Amino acid sequence: MSDRAPIPVGTMPDGSPILEARLEGEGLGVAVLSLGAVIRRLDFRGHPMVLGRDDPHDYVAKTPQCGAIVGRFANRIAEGRFTLDGTTYALPRNEAGRNHLHGGAQGFSRRNWTFAEIGDRTLTLTYRAQDGEEGYPGALAVTCTYAITAPGALRTTLTATTDRATIVNLTNHTYFNLLLPREGGPAPTIDDHAVEIPASSYLPVDEAQIPTGAVAPVAGTRFDLRRARRIGAEAFDHAFVLGRDTSAEPRPVGRVTAAGSDVALVVAATAPAVQFYDGTHLAKAGLGFAARSGLCLEPEAFPDAPNHPDFPSATLRPGETYRQIIEYRFTKETGQ
Repeated sequence: MSDRAPIPVGTMPDGSPILEARLEGEGLGVAVLSLGAVIRRLDFRGHPMVLGRDDPHDYVAKTPQCGAIVGRFANRIAEGRFTLDGTTYALPRNEAGRNHLHGGAQGFSRRNWTFAEIGDRTLTLTYRAQDGEEGYPGALAVTCTYAITAPGALRTTLTATTDRATIVNLTNHTYFNLLLPREGGPAPTIDDHAVEIPASSYLPVDEAQIPTGAVAPVAGTRFDLRRARRIGAEAFDHAFVLGRDTSAEPRPVGRVTAAGSDVALVVAATAPAVQFYDGTHLAKAGLGFAARSGLCLEPEAFPDAPNHPDFPSATLRPGETYRQIIEYRFTKETGQ
């Protein structure tokens, strides 16, 4: 580790310190917590781009995964059950007592990670999940590296290995708002943001937000975001299909702009899908966030993949390495 040591900013319930490390350069300012590997702050040319909390203790239990790495399985697993190699596993039903969401109430976003390496433009955190943690099989060794790689570009590289067959689906759950006030204060809604997602199909869901198993074309539906469209009051919490395979290098999965902002955000990733969530339930966190004050673009595996044999597999076996790359690329737009 370099001499850029992380600083203590709070305490976990077990007494262990919550640490923070920072990256600066290429127009970006980034602050990362050991708790949940959270992106607590992400500024582009001095302007805040993401929802964050001043009090790090808010991330222990209150925030809805703001900026965190979520897993062991991001998104939902129907009724908290899946079968792998003939064995059925029961997971906590932490969403309205019905479904398993984002790895459980004590998923990776609630765990205190370890800073393994810190440099001027890159930092790496690690976490080891125990066999049986939140009901999942296998001990899982996870690594998250944040790196400033180019002007306005932050790359997240996630890897994992296991000692036993398991399922893995990791993503970052940052809430973006390109209209956040520079000096703080209430965040406006994301209604004036425009979103473009280059996906020709999406996953329809039932009333519990569980995929039906169909892969439906976006053409002729409100889910056709292949051309940028103002979000307005439309509701989104859906996975858009980018392909059936994980790509070797990040490909564009979404682009965000906002009326009144001269900043554009492009999200690129290697995952086969991206979940677009409009932040409808943010107000329920009790932290002063208004509903729809941030949006998420979460590159990931197909939701509920273990329960749909036709979906791309999310199984990881000993000797294999899970790898997911997510890039956030901010640029200044001309003519704004």
